[in-house]
Amino acid sequence: MTGKDSSIASDYAQPTPGQRVLSAMSGGVDSSVATLLLHSWGLEVQGVTLKLFNNETSCSLETKTCCSLQDVEDARSVCVDLGVSHYVFNFTKTFGTTVIDKFCDAYLSGETPNPCIDCNRFVKFEALQQRRRDLGFDYVATGHYARRIYNDDTQRFELHTAFDEHKDQSYVLFHLDQDTLRHMLFPLGDLTKTQVRELAREAGFINAQKQESQDICFVPDGNYAAFIHNRTGKTFTPGAIVNREGKRLGTHQGLIHYTIGQRKGIGVAAAQPLYVYEKRPETNELVVDTDMKTQCRGVIVRDVTYGALDHIDGTQQLSVKTHYRQKAQDAVVTNASNKRLRIEFCAPQRACAPGQFAVCYRGDTVICGGTIEDIIPE
Repeated sequence: MTGKDSSIASDYAQPTPGQRVLSAMSGGVDSSVATLLLHSWGLEVQGVTLKLFNNETSCSLETKTCCSLQDVEDARSVCVDLGVSHYVFNFTKTFGTTVIDKFCDAYLSGETPNPCIDCNRFVKFEALQQRRRDLGFDYVATGHYARRIYNDDTQRFELHTAFDEHKDQSYVLFHLDQDTLRHMLFPLGDLTKTQVRELAREAGFINAQKQESQDICFVPDGNYAAFIHNRTGKTFTPGAIVNREGKRLGTHQGLIHYTIGQRKGIGVAAAQPLYVYEKRPETNELVVDTDMKTQCRGVIVRDVTYGALDHIDGTQQLSVKTHYRQKAQDAVVTNASNKRLRIEFCAPQRACAPGQFAVCYRGDTVICGGTIEDIIPE
């Protein structure tokens, strides 16, 4: 094994030829090359694509989304090239309740959800791992850029950042528990995106140059308000835009149209740029202010899942991400009990949004993570 911190790994975590693996295939180049590598390692591979919802035309209209009928055909084509079987699993009910409905509820309560993490957590891992157990397979594999390592000293499986730091996806996988990690494979963890595309070209895959999925698959046009209205029947009432001192600055068009940290499109003229700081559904107020006044000192995190450690005693110095693309920030992390953490940043941060996720690292190792419940004002 190559990559960072590989010295702590043992062969205990490695698959052996002949073991059976379900390879989750989105139709993209990453999951296709992951399947190629699994096959080359002598594993018995079955490619699986997940059907997540019934309104397929909402996906297929946009080439940057995932889950379209074309994606299914691309995955099937790769499996044909490799000589492995391919199946489609229908997870529409699970996806609807654990991802789409949760997304709608979070927005309606003033939070800023990340449905891709919920999809990973409850569908691509939890539900697919259950299907693995039902079918008697040894592993589930995905095309995520992350590394899974067994630490001989702690006797725990650990999630580490990918070798390619620009593609690292450990942030969206923080929720993986020990049993799931024991039965997971991430074949791309030690590769760069350039290497992955080259392997796809060498294999003659139809999707070697396919662009990456970027949008939320069930809202391909990005109009969250329209989607939530159509699904729930809820309407969104205009209300007051206020600063942090409570002074009214204007009128918003419904809280659902705004996100924490947003700068453009607020609709209030000011001498300095304004940012969205908070959404208050109980009073229907949108709180905005200048950059320095919208920064926070820390966050309170609920529903914590532990990875490399089974708990945090007292206070620890860790680095923390509150956004997927963010560079991890130095912070003091304190166990607040009841699966909660108090995270105080060494430097104030902007756009920490309730409903998003905070993930704690030590070096390149994921220690724990959870949902941001509240912010600690600067």
